[in-house]
Amino acid sequence: MEKGQSYRSLLIVEDDKAALTNLDKFFTLMGYQVKTAVDGLAALKVLRDKGNNFHLLITDLVMPNISGVALITSVKKEFPDMKIIAVTGYGEQISDLALAAEAEAVFLKPLDLSKLENSVNNLLREYTPNTEKSFK
Repeated sequence: MEKGQSYRSLLIVEDDKAALTNLDKFFTLMGYQVKTAVDGLAALKVLRDKGNNFHLLITDLVMPNISGVALITSVKKEFPDMKIIAVTGYGEQISDLALAAEAEAVFLKPLDLSKLENSVNNLLREYTPNTEKSFK
């Protein structure tokens, strides 16, 4: 196992249930521990309950209740070391907002899952939390 490979827990936030299911299945098959949320409010609840258990957040940017940009801003305040990847189908303007909110990367839909996984892997390689916990 490569250095950093043991830190592989993701929270994926996506309001499109089919897209969420696909991301969950893909990353689970790739060996990641995955939890999912259908919007920003649900994601914040999960993070506040078990935030130290996650190493990376993948979030859609356009969602009901709390936008992905607002979620990124909240997460960076409460969990400043968490790595965040944003995904969107709405183009560069909203991508710029995600980067301004301190997302480490933004991917445009339709997603290239191998490129997304490569980015996740690279970001997690840099991750060095104090402890590793399981949320399952």
